[in-house]
Amino acid sequence: MANPKNVHIVQRDNGWGTLREGGQRATQVFDTQAQAIRSGRQMARQGQGELLIHGQDGRIRARDSHGNDPHPPKDRK
Repeated sequence: MANPKNVHIVQRDNGWGTLREGGQRATQVFDTQAQAIRSGRQMARQGQGELLIHGQDGRIRARDSHGNDPHPPKDRK
């Protein structure tokens, strides 16, 4: 099930776009992936969702949670 709080960074014909999960069109399109990641991270923080960064091949290469993380990291001391 699509979670509209999640933001995907995907390659587009004319650059890199921020795309809400389940959406068809990019919210914004940028010249570089770094610019799209900065904008997408802000969108994910505001919506308390997850940021999913796709590589040029379309596969997810990184993810970053900005909300309720069901599997938070365990501190090892």
